[in-house]
Amino acid sequence: MDLRSPLSRARAFDNRETSSLAALRAIWREAGLPDESLDHIELRGVEPVLPSSFAVGTAAQASIAAAALAAAELWHLRGKPRQRVAVDMLHAAQECRSYYTINGITPNPWDKITGTYRCGDGGWIRIHANFAHHRDGALALLGCPTGDGATREAVAQALQRWKAQEFEQVAADAGLVVAAMRSFEEWDAHPQAAALAGQPLVSIERIGDADPRPLPKYGHDARPLKDIRVLDLTRIIAGPVGGRTLAAYGADVMLVNSPHLPNIDNIIDTSRGKLSVHADLETADGRIALGNLLRSAHVFVQGYRPGGMDALGFGPQEVARLRPGIVYVSLSAYGTHGPWSGRRGFDSLVQTATGFNHAEALAAGQAEPKPLPVQILDYASGFLMAFGAQAALARQSTEGGSWHVRVSLARTAQWLRGLGRVADGLSCPMPPIDGLLETTQSGFGALSAVRHAAQFSATPAGWTRPSVPPGTHPTVWPFQ
Repeated sequence: MDLRSPLSRARAFDNRETSSLAALRAIWREAGLPDESLDHIELRGVEPVLPSSFAVGTAAQASIAAAALAAAELWHLRGKPRQRVAVDMLHAAQECRSYYTINGITPNPWDKITGTYRCGDGGWIRIHANFAHHRDGALALLGCPTGDGATREAVAQALQRWKAQEFEQVAADAGLVVAAMRSFEEWDAHPQAAALAGQPLVSIERIGDADPRPLPKYGHDARPLKDIRVLDLTRIIAGPVGGRTLAAYGADVMLVNSPHLPNIDNIIDTSRGKLSVHADLETADGRIALGNLLRSAHVFVQGYRPGGMDALGFGPQEVARLRPGIVYVSLSAYGTHGPWSGRRGFDSLVQTATGFNHAEALAAGQAEPKPLPVQILDYASGFLMAFGAQAALARQSTEGGSWHVRVSLARTAQWLRGLGRVADGLSCPMPPIDGLLETTQSGFGALSAVRHAAQFSATPAGWTRPSVPPGTHPTVWPFQ
């Protein structure tokens, strides 16, 4: 047993090679991309940049750098000399803060019931209640009033009758989103942790045969993903960030929403650069509309629970049959194998379940669960989805085939943990975000949000389409 204090262990971890460049190099090589590209990356800044004992700045910088450098590699495959890419660590971390204003107002995305509660056995539970059906489901399970009569006090009192992990299991069986706080040691003993250990950070698997589609050549002012069509069937943060990142590099990204499913306010920020359409996949018309869009798509991104898209007729094998050569990208909470592979989850819940809230609380000297300062699992996973999509596009253009890219929040958490700890990181103040914002007119009003952190020497990243409400555009691709 390691008897050192959490702070002493954090200092010990600092002796390991945990730089952003080392992290990027490992991601890059695992995807089989050429080492020559790594000579064209510039990573600025050092930890800590945010108040955390974990290397959240390193995770933000390395994942953004991977996505951006992959875009530069695609630009090179289109016949251009390699360009330089630079990513500042502080800017990268600030991009992960979900900070934005609309008409000068900062929205509050959190429901009053969302948060942590102590249970009767002394354990802690985190309830995610930002969607009304999740909130009311948890309240009903606890026998608490719903709607306007819901209170945190009633939830806290009801949870005194429960053990934390028992309530977690009952809630999961009911399709709700709840997580019990575990230590790293407890998570390591969980069978889902063992299942994750054998899964790559970014899985890139060939799932079908198809002829190569060489990337067309363009002039030097064309961005790396010009005329690459991406169908984005994701919600919340990680998946939408992945699609937004591809849009920043020039892709035509179409966000496909159901007209009957709720969204969170963050869609205002994560829809930058995207077309936005409605298609109800529970209906024949909606499935036909998506099938028509798929016929000329290059990338299909989805964040449904494992098996959800298969049930609708758009699982990876079916999409590869309908559109040979597709790059299919899947996001899950807990990975593709293991007892929790089908479990719903969000960044805050995965932090709680996998030990981060407990470890951060220990480092801060408090008993109550302490979240990371940003939803880094969401953001890093989103950037890694964009990276994986582009790495698979590069392989498709030269080798052919249809490809399946898989990323999970829990595997990203495992990667973050492997980056080590930051001694005295919690003493770092939360930095001001001034100077990194850009203001544009959107379909929601005047939107001020953080610029993309990756800087390209030849093809600046950015969003040419304004953020718009779901269903604004027709379900057709723009004319090329």
